[in-house]
Amino acid sequence: MWALDYLYAARHQVRAAFSRDDPGMLAAGRPGASTVLLLPGILETWRFMLPLARHLHARGNAVHVVAALGRNGSTIGDGADRVAAYLAEHDLTGVTIVAHSKGGLIAKQLMASSLEGARVRLAVAVSTPFAGSVYARYLPTRSLRSLAPTDAALLRLAAESAANERIVSVFGWFDPHIPGGSALAGARNVELPVGGHFRILASRELLEVVDACVDGG
Repeated sequence: MWALDYLYAARHQVRAAFSRDDPGMLAAGRPGASTVLLLPGILETWRFMLPLARHLHARGNAVHVVAALGRNGSTIGDGADRVAAYLAEHDLTGVTIVAHSKGGLIAKQLMASSLEGARVRLAVAVSTPFAGSVYARYLPTRSLRSLAPTDAALLRLAAESAANERIVSVFGWFDPHIPGGSALAGARNVELPVGGHFRILASRELLEVVDACVDGG
């Protein structure tokens, strides 16, 4: 399971590194279509989620990305500020966020503590460590260790529950990176019959959940 998950991640990181897709093309949706904002996980650019972006755009949705996040190595608070600035700059409303891993934490931070969070209708958080990961404390960089369950910023975010009702937390039956799971009290929690932290992004089951949420479900 670990090997397959890392193989998926490595393949799509390489693909993302060589992608030249123009995010502006994705932002052009059909009239009346939904507005979607993609937020990648830590050490991922938005292009890591490109297959999902193309799927959503093919259904007519206007798909936005925040290039200013880069590889998403800054703090959760800083990431939320960058997303808030993007939403305000483009005057987006009724937004459905689709986020992977740390991106889900940024989405919750935005919805919980920023005025621009009111622009978000719903956040679909995929494989997000809302309670942190016990493995994070052993990782080599500060940005990765900030996802440990004892991190002060993560604990403060966990205590903020008002936004939880606007979150759909989606996770597989097994996630090698988040042994404690991704269930979030007060949110709609959806467990899929899919294993892995990364491979879930390409699963048919996830696409069905995301499509239903984007369509207003």
